[in-house]
Amino acid sequence: MGSCLSSTANSTSSPGIFNRPPTTVCTDEIALSTGRDLDDTVETLRVFTFKELASATGNFKGGNEIGEGSFGMVYKGWLHKDTLGPANNGRGMAVAVKYRKPHSFSGSEEWQKEVSVLGRITHPNLIALLGYCREDDKLLLVYEFMENGSLQNRLLERRGAEAKALLSWEQRLHIAAGAARALAFLHSPENNIIHRDFHPAHILLDSNFNPKISGLGLAKDGPTEADSHLSTRIMGTYGFAAPEYIAAGHLTAKADVYGFGVVLLILLSGKGAIDANRSGRLHLVELAKSHLSNRKKLAKMMDPALEGKCPMKAALGVAKLAERCVNDDHRSRPSMDEVVEIIQRVQSSNYQSEQVMNGDYVTN
Repeated sequence: MGSCLSSTANSTSSPGIFNRPPTTVCTDEIALSTGRDLDDTVETLRVFTFKELASATGNFKGGNEIGEGSFGMVYKGWLHKDTLGPANNGRGMAVAVKYRKPHSFSGSEEWQKEVSVLGRITHPNLIALLGYCREDDKLLLVYEFMENGSLQNRLLERRGAEAKALLSWEQRLHIAAGAARALAFLHSPENNIIHRDFHPAHILLDSNFNPKISGLGLAKDGPTEADSHLSTRIMGTYGFAAPEYIAAGHLTAKADVYGFGVVLLILLSGKGAIDANRSGRLHLVELAKSHLSNRKKLAKMMDPALEGKCPMKAALGVAKLAERCVNDDHRSRPSMDEVVEIIQRVQSSNYQSEQVMNGDYVTN
């Protein structure tokens, strides 16, 4: 069984578990099966020509680059809203165009998986795939444009203008709730899909900070009722992969729950999953475990950017949920349906008391 864990690109990330760089290429074949014929799942998607997408993005000029990953570059483009034909720069509807790197070892299977999944299911908290292009060795995907980038940009990198508008506690809960609903939808019996690479760079934010989950290129159909887990090649991002998956390649929906728990810890602390600045590349999960059930320790762990504007009861509720999600025993982790219910309770007025977490202490 081959393995491939990458690290997300941020100031607190580290090289992958196998010392591969952040943009990871797996030399062994990626065995991703969609289980469905592509043409049967894309009736609702627009099929673009390469020429159309080149026109929509200004011929993929550097000024329109908005992201990069192992798959390739992401560009901002413009389409006419009614016809989805290419529009002049700044006119019509903004879209994100993901362009696979030529001769990339990874990408073709991920491309087909995203088309297969997002071409047949939709949810308010899943990124909308508008269409695709497949010409010769050129593979492109066209998504709705997300004005506020990713949770990775907004919370961990805090670059440029994004640093001027840090996420409030209410926004963080809103993002957690929406992301949880998306994972619960994927895990439902009707879909039975495991994301397998859930982390902040794959949580995109629209103009109102509504979260939409992306990065479904590594998704897998979950085990059937007769099987307790899948045995599969280890893929994903270091710091977010569940311990049983890293150790034995055993994959269940509870692996996504673990990754979600790490994201909750990031929302609480404002820290990355791996702190490369500390000796031994300290994992946030290990750091947090000694803080989550103690009020004073939890207050010290909270993101200083919240400036004490965080209700004590709500913070404790999220901390206890995160602790359950990152349990080493996958059987003790909650389902995503239960996670959704708990976050909704935390969002209720009963949890939004006047007491706040504020540095080393709790104030009324």
